[in-house]
Order: sequence, then structure tokens, then C-alpha cells
Amino acid sequence: MDIALLGGTGDIGQGLALRWADDTNHTILIGSRKAQKAANKAEEYETELASRGHDDPSIAGLVNEEAAARADVVVAAVPAYHLTDTIDAVADELDNTTLVAPAVGMQRDEDGFHYNRPGAGSVTQLAANAAPDDTPVVGAFHNLAAGRLANLDADLDWDTIVVGDDTDAKDTVCELAEGIEGIRALDGGPLANAAEIEGLTPLLINVARHNDGLHDLGVRFQ
Repeated sequence: MDIALLGGTGDIGQGLALRWADDTNHTILIGSRKAQKAANKAEEYETELASRGHDDPSIAGLVNEEAAARADVVVAAVPAYHLTDTIDAVADELDNTTLVAPAVGMQRDEDGFHYNRPGAGSVTQLAANAAPDDTPVVGAFHNLAAGRLANLDADLDWDTIVVGDDTDAKDTVCELAEGIEGIRALDGGPLANAAEIEGLTPLLINVARHNDGLHDLGVRFQ
């Protein structure tokens, strides 16, 4: 598949790009609002992969609109406060595309991180509201620690919970998730369940901050 990572120059975008390029044969399209920034990051990722023995990693850097237009699956790998603007900017390029939303809204105060639930019910629902009516939206990758994800020397043993109202789109995203070695996709039901999943992320960050040896904490259900 062709996978576009809008905001693929950021933390979660970098981790997903490197893992998919390392573990699968998918074509990775790094999107950014600035073409040169996307191209530079794509080159950086290719250099890292080449150092690990990949002769010709398939990564390209493009502006977000061009990346979305070429993709089968688009991952809006941007912070929650940029999500709707990013989707609005590429909405005309989302025909026959599945849109994936990993963003989580959080606030921080002196006590720690807290889930900032939007009026729409969840950040994933915000993405669905912004997307064209015929574009299926799937929530996934909310609870992955970006630093460990991007470290290709680190083994993963995580679950990602996938939610969505379109069964075929959800199945596609589950397949993509499990293409990354060490990640298991679990069906979390319809998109209405996204808030419960998003709310785990600040909990994981707080636990990691206050307990030695739990840096880059993830979730595994047994």
C-alpha cells in the first residue's frame, strides 16, 4: 500500500514511518506543509534505514496534499490542535482513502497530564467530523510511545486498540498495525469508543514519569 503520514516529520510520524519501512514493503509518503521539510525528513529516514541494510527504502517527501492524493491510507500524525486544519487542507484528496487518527488531546498542569476531551466526544470524532462523508475514519496508534517506536533497536510488545464504524477500513488498519513487528491490533468497537482509548495516553505518561524503569510505557492486554 501507499501510506501517507501527514505530519510525518514529527514524533509519532517518524516512528510509524521507520517501522513500516523497516518491517514491510509499503511505500511511505512523508507529508508536511513544506515540501523541503518533508523531503529532508524522507532523506533522513532513508539514511537511517540504509545504515540497517535496506538497499532501496521506499520513502518520499511531499507536501501534505500531494501525499494524501497518492495514498491508499492517510495517517493524520499531527497534534490534536492541528488535526482539523490538516484534514480540511487535504479533504479534496481523500477519495477512496482510509483516514487514520492517532491524536490525543491533553493538558498539563503541576500534577501531570490529563485527557482534554473535546466537545465532539473524542479527538477521533473530531477527525471524522472534518473528513468528507464518504471517507472512513479509524482511530488507532493512540497509546504508542513515540520515542521507543522510532528506535529501531528497541523491541516492541504493545497492543494498539483500533476503533471505527467501517469494518473494511478497520480491518485494513489492523493489518497495517500488525505489519509492525511487536504490535498487536485489537478491535475496540465503533468510533464512539475512542474517548476511552485516548484517555489511556495521559495515564501512561503519568505512570512512566513517576516510576523508574517504565520509560516509554505501552499497553499489553492479557
